[in-house]
Amino acid sequence: MDLNADLGEGFGRWRLGDDEALLDIVTSANVACGFHAGDPSTMRRVCAAATAKGVAIGAQVGYRDLAGFGRRRIEYEPDELRDDILYQIGALSAFGKVAYVKPHGALYNVAAVDEVQAGAVVAAVSAFDAALPVLCQPGSTLSRLAIDAGLTVVGEGFADRGYRPDGTLMPRSQPGAVLHEAGAVVAQAVRMAVEKVVATGDGQEVPSPVASICVHGDTPGAVELAARVRAGLREAGLTVRPFAYPQS
Repeated sequence: MDLNADLGEGFGRWRLGDDEALLDIVTSANVACGFHAGDPSTMRRVCAAATAKGVAIGAQVGYRDLAGFGRRRIEYEPDELRDDILYQIGALSAFGKVAYVKPHGALYNVAAVDEVQAGAVVAAVSAFDAALPVLCQPGSTLSRLAIDAGLTVVGEGFADRGYRPDGTLMPRSQPGAVLHEAGAVVAQAVRMAVEKVVATGDGQEVPSPVASICVHGDTPGAVELAARVRAGLREAGLTVRPFAYPQS
């Protein structure tokens, strides 16, 4: 089972989260590519550290929205969104070997249900390197379109997020959207990894066939939480390793 986190989400003198500490725990790093967060120096620093520690590097592509941290939906022309995503992947590839692509924030959620924006993600990955896996929610629109286009899809589950009955993430504005209690986070991660199901906010169970678990790097106490999730996965008998093996 892979364990991933969003890293490099600072800008200039500002840093969000402890990238160095998380890189000792996670096996894949979703690196911000400068549109929702990140800048060239941050991208270089995180990629160098990830490579040195054997952590796979993923391009975390998002909307052109530094002010909103990429968490506000933006309507795009499909070709413009494709080009913005392609640009971000290319920028990160200047600093390290990109092993996969994962949308960020609002783009992640919109592409899970919207064929136009999901199609733009698929088109960008296909144009850059059709061998790159796409990390996304299993059963989502993005997953379906990526598979139809011949791309590799890796199902992702969120240890610290609440789920709706349709298997999508609860909006952050709703109560229960973010899990804070460590025991609950670890239990949800282990259940998704072992049983391939996740409980929704209203107590239902939905399938969650995942190969990677995400712990958000900007969550308070993220380092300790990620360490506990990794320990929980190992105690459940799982080997924690990248789904996409990094290359130097």
